[in-house]
Amino acid sequence: MRLQLKMVIFGTTILGSALTGGTAMSSDPAAEAHVTAARVGHVVGAASECVFIQRPRLQAMTDKLEDAIGKFSTNGTEAAYLIGAYDKGVTDGQNAIKAKQVNCAFAETDLTELERPNTAWLPEHPKPVTVAPGPSSAAGADVKQAPQPLAATEPLATPASLPAPPAARANVPAVHGISDNEIRFGMAAPLSGPAKELGRQMKRGIEVAFKAANDAGGINGRKLTLVAVDDGYEPSRTGDAMKQLNDKEQVFGIIGNVGTPTTAVALPYTLSNKMLFFGAFTGAGLLRRDPPDRYVFNYRASYSEETNAVVRYLVKTRRIRPEQIAVFAQQDGYGDSGFEGVAKAMRALNTSGDSGAILRLNYQRNTVDVDAAIAQLQQYQRQRNVLPIRAVVMVATYRAAAKFIEKTRDPLPGLVYTNVSFVGSTSLATELMVLGAKFATGVIVTQVVPPVGGYSSVVLDYKAAMEKYFQGDTPDYVSFEGYLEANILIEGLRRAGPQFDTERLVGVLEGLKNFDLGLGVPVNFSPADHQALHKVWGTQLDEAGHFQSIDLE
Repeated sequence: MRLQLKMVIFGTTILGSALTGGTAMSSDPAAEAHVTAARVGHVVGAASECVFIQRPRLQAMTDKLEDAIGKFSTNGTEAAYLIGAYDKGVTDGQNAIKAKQVNCAFAETDLTELERPNTAWLPEHPKPVTVAPGPSSAAGADVKQAPQPLAATEPLATPASLPAPPAARANVPAVHGISDNEIRFGMAAPLSGPAKELGRQMKRGIEVAFKAANDAGGINGRKLTLVAVDDGYEPSRTGDAMKQLNDKEQVFGIIGNVGTPTTAVALPYTLSNKMLFFGAFTGAGLLRRDPPDRYVFNYRASYSEETNAVVRYLVKTRRIRPEQIAVFAQQDGYGDSGFEGVAKAMRALNTSGDSGAILRLNYQRNTVDVDAAIAQLQQYQRQRNVLPIRAVVMVATYRAAAKFIEKTRDPLPGLVYTNVSFVGSTSLATELMVLGAKFATGVIVTQVVPPVGGYSSVVLDYKAAMEKYFQGDTPDYVSFEGYLEANILIEGLRRAGPQFDTERLVGVLEGLKNFDLGLGVPVNFSPADHQALHKVWGTQLDEAGHFQSIDLE
């Protein structure tokens, strides 16, 4: 049934409730105030579900009710009671739209009713009244009896994309990284050195999402800011970078940190400071404990899930025997995580899964020194009592991966090369195409996002945002990941309401269910699972250096 707002006269003009059929309001001003706050919340909640209704209009309505509550209430208990009524009304309004009991055309009409000028929304508070003296009163004395305070209720959570609950802003303690007009997030990432493109692209994707949200009114009127500090993909620099973000830059939380070895330093710092650590660009297991660390949330599939998918593909589809698969890995926590994923996949395929039986070829982080790894592979291939290696699962960054392919493509023809998503797909393709089409053709990369060359709505939205805010930048798998994870965080921030801290946001994120980003699979968090997605996509480079989708199943 459509919500119908009516004008009701009570001493002064007030905006009344969503009564239907001409039902009269109570003569109790407190009850009328409660109904009015609930109905205003209902209109705001319904309108918040309509994408064409601008958020500043909703904020204006909430501000107006806040002012009215402040004038009506004589104490904090009464104010809290009305705020609770508003919050419940908001939830009911949102549910009415979702259940198709109210449509957006009606929501727009009702909001316009609220916007009419010169409307006092709540009656004057009833004045103290004179009553007959009770037994305990002095005989013949006039006794002034103040109105009884309303029962206190716990204000409900403000749902997604809504402005501040009325009167909720007063006397709220400051939250680190949050001001009246800004929410600050930080990231520590390589912005220099051999892996700098990974940091630059992750930063770019988050910035695109933040800019789009800010242009749409921000998060309950606050702008999102990203502060990036360069750690060069060196763990020795990450500790100082994290301290700078927390102490000097005063960030609320961390988003998009890049790398496993650097995360091994950043994670203990954030946990000890109870900071949100969201969407790190790594699939390492240290961020995926069971049960999960309270303040850690991941967007992407793990390296274990990526390597499991590609090993199964190599064995089941390409008919390569498990013992003919080697691993080329960075010699640190990143490489270790990917290597253990391969060993786990081997065990799942009923092979020995003995990590000592899997050929591991190493290189040092932030270098392209792959000669020792190649010499080890060539020596292995010359042995007579082993099957030759036919595929190499690479757990590397783009320059080292490209150099390994360059130096093995001709002397060891026929090798199948696969890479996990951290490699930096666009940068890898660029490096290989500089060498020549033969080096790129057939190289596989597992992805944790849909192919950026596709035409799904979320891909098109990402590309349009990139074109708007960073014209000339090429769509990229890493920046797309940053864009997606930032949008998940933005949804959590909206649902947390205008007055929140880390604990509240964590609780909201853990309740995020079936959030549809357009990925083909919904985003889900829970107290037992802090990883948004578990899906892995397959891509393969063609002779033109473009990634084409492949079915990994």
